[in-house]
Amino acid sequence: MDLFEYEAKDLFAKHGVPVIGGAVVTTAEAAGAAADEIGGKVVIKAQVKAGGRGKAGGVKVAEGNAEATEKAQGILGLDIKGHIVKKVLVTPASAIAEEYYVSFLLDRANRTFLAMASVEGGMDIEEVAVTKPEALARVAVDAIEGCTPAKAAEIAAAANFAADIRPAIEKILCQLWDVLVKEDATLVEVNPLVKTVEGDIVALDGKVSLDDNAAFRHSDHEAFVDNAAIDPIELRAKEHDLNYVKLEGEVGIIGNGAGLVMSTLDVVAYAGEEFGGVKPANFLDIGGGASAQVMANGLDIVLNDPSVKSVFVNVFGGITACDAVANGIIQAVAMLEANGEKVTKPLVCRIDGNNAEEGRRILDESGLDVVVRVQTMDDAARRVAELAK
Repeated sequence: MDLFEYEAKDLFAKHGVPVIGGAVVTTAEAAGAAADEIGGKVVIKAQVKAGGRGKAGGVKVAEGNAEATEKAQGILGLDIKGHIVKKVLVTPASAIAEEYYVSFLLDRANRTFLAMASVEGGMDIEEVAVTKPEALARVAVDAIEGCTPAKAAEIAAAANFAADIRPAIEKILCQLWDVLVKEDATLVEVNPLVKTVEGDIVALDGKVSLDDNAAFRHSDHEAFVDNAAIDPIELRAKEHDLNYVKLEGEVGIIGNGAGLVMSTLDVVAYAGEEFGGVKPANFLDIGGGASAQVMANGLDIVLNDPSVKSVFVNVFGGITACDAVANGIIQAVAMLEANGEKVTKPLVCRIDGNNAEEGRRILDESGLDVVVRVQTMDDAARRVAELAK
C-alpha cells in the first residue's frame, strides 16, 4: 500500500524525522483558509500516489487567501499520470539552501535492503540516476544488522554529504530505517531532504510503501487505506477475503491455488489470440479448501464485472475433492439465483485431481445450461475464449 505524502510525513514524525506540518483539504476555499491560518508564503501540493507532481503542475507557491484559493482550484481535479487530484496539502514554504535525496528499499534481487542517497536531490533525481549514476550512492544494508550509526556514516560518506551536516544526515538515516522496519515498509523515500537557509535538515516530501502482508501487525495502518482509489470490484472481493485482482479482459477466471490461476491466465491469453485478442478479466484464487459459499462469492464477484463475457472455473481437486467442488459450483449457482442474480454467462468448467470422475459426472448431470464442462485445460481455455468472443 502506497501512502500519500502527508501520511508518509506523519509516519516520519512518529519516528523522529524532522518534517514540516500543514493542512490537508479537499476544496479551494479550505486551502485559502489554511493559507490564512499558516500566514506568509505557503506551498500547495497535490496529494496523489505518483511522482512528478511538480513538473505536472501539482505544486504551487502562494501567499494569502485569494492566491492560495486560486492555485488550489487549478490543482484540484488535475490529472497527474492517471491520478485525479482530490485533496491538497497546504504547508509553510521553506527557504531552501540545498536539496538531497535519501531512501531505503527492499532489494529482492539480492535478498537484502538497499540504501540510496545523493547530494543532488529534487525533481530531477531520476535524470541524475541515469546520466550521473556516480552521483547516486547505493549501499547494501543487511536485514539483521540494519542501519546502525556506523552504516549510516558509510552511506553519508558514499554520497559525499558535507562534513558539517553529516551528523544530522546520519541521525535521519537511522530514523528512516526505524520507519522501514517498525512500520513494515518496503520503501521509504525522502525527496527532497533539504538544508534550509537556517541550517536545519528537514524532510520536505515523503514516499512510503507498506507491506500489506504485515497489515495484521499494524491496526493503525487501516486508516491509510484509500478505498476511493480501489476498484469497486476489488473492494467487494476484499470484503469476502478473496484473492482478487482486476485485469483488462473479457474472461473471468476462478481457480484454486495461485500457481494454477497464473497458469490459467497464460493459457487463456494464448488461446484468446485466435479470437481477436480475448484476454483474462481477473485473477481470482479461492484457495485449496473452498466451500460452496466461497465459490458463490467468487462467482458473484466475477459475474458482476460488466466486462466479463464468459467464466473459466479451473479447479484441481486436492484438499477438497472434485465431487465437492462440482457440488459447490452447482450450489453456488443456486445461491446466486435464489438471491435474484440470474446466471446467464457461460461457466466453462475444467476439474481434475482427487475424485475427478465423480465431479465431472455431477456437472454433466446438473442440468445447468450455463455449465460447459471441458476435459483439458487447453481445450477449456480455447472454449471460454470462443464464448467470450
